[in-house]
Amino acid sequence: MTDSIMSKAATMEIPINSNGDTGTLPEDDSLEQAAKLQWSLDEKVGSSRGTRDLQQVMVSGPNLNETSIVSGGYGGTAEGIIPTSSIKGPAVRYNAEFNKRIPVTGLGSNMHHSSSNSSMAADEATRGVAVEKIETMKKWGLNTYKCTKQMISERFGRGSRTVDLELEAQIEVLRDTKKKYENVLRLARALTNHFYNMVQTQHALGDTFADLSQKSPELRDEFGYNAETQKLLCKNGETLLGAVNFFVSSINTLVNKTMEDTLMTIKMYENARLEFDAYRSDLEELSLGPRDAVAMARIDAAQEQYQVQKDKYERLRSDVIIKLKFLEENKVKVMHKQLLLFHNAISAYFAGNQEQLEQTLKQFNIKLKPPGADKPSWLEEQ
Repeated sequence: MTDSIMSKAATMEIPINSNGDTGTLPEDDSLEQAAKLQWSLDEKVGSSRGTRDLQQVMVSGPNLNETSIVSGGYGGTAEGIIPTSSIKGPAVRYNAEFNKRIPVTGLGSNMHHSSSNSSMAADEATRGVAVEKIETMKKWGLNTYKCTKQMISERFGRGSRTVDLELEAQIEVLRDTKKKYENVLRLARALTNHFYNMVQTQHALGDTFADLSQKSPELRDEFGYNAETQKLLCKNGETLLGAVNFFVSSINTLVNKTMEDTLMTIKMYENARLEFDAYRSDLEELSLGPRDAVAMARIDAAQEQYQVQKDKYERLRSDVIIKLKFLEENKVKVMHKQLLLFHNAISAYFAGNQEQLEQTLKQFNIKLKPPGADKPSWLEEQ
């Protein structure tokens, strides 16, 4: 009987208004009796159990989202259970704040560990990059020292060098040929510039003669003849300019692209030759020294580097030989065509053979701008 009354009292709810006051409830004697029985039972349990429960509550802490609040009933002696979900105001705010504190501590700890791990990973990555840069600088410095030492030894005649007489003779011929072709290119550009100015002058002179023939009746025929002659020369001059500009463009491609590309490969080959001789001399010096364990380790490392440089040198030497061969074939082919074009165009122009001049441009697939279009200078066409 007592258990049923207590169960009934424990499951009852007392509503609370917004000011925390209890609402009006109907009187119930069983509720008061249940409260008195509960009070007597609490007295019998003793202080020790209450102390342990209090400690447990303080250690673990209540979860206010799932805990009910006990409030006094009629006369202050009865007890009722009020769900916290019906509480408004400070209790709910405190409940939210309290529930936030629990995950915040764990989150802060996780964030601290995560930031620590991130900073450690960043430090390791930075340290790895720094070590890699130091190793690269070390290798570069050692290689530069060896090559500088070899270069000085060669200049003062104390060091030996690897010589390919046939290949070096071809390289010297190429450099000399490039200088001569650059001179041809410079003169052809000067000719184009001067001839362009002459054509513009002829064009202006023909317009002036034509205007005077209209304003001078007594000299109309004479001015008219000269105007027609200058216009014809101007037209033929523009045709010749198209041929010469094509000649200049082709020579410029041959000199500043094809030959320059081969010379860049030759420069790489010469650097590889210097490095090869530097590591070869280093290996020879080590081979003449003592033969203990440390020296043998250094000799093995030098032998390995020597082999790497030898392979690089031979590969670039083969590339230079191939490029020189193809360059010579290309040069002969290009210059044969361009020299024939230049000769035919110049001859036809100064012979006054307009038909042959136009036929020369068709032969080499050179297209001129339509009449009336502004002619750019040779600098703009490059």
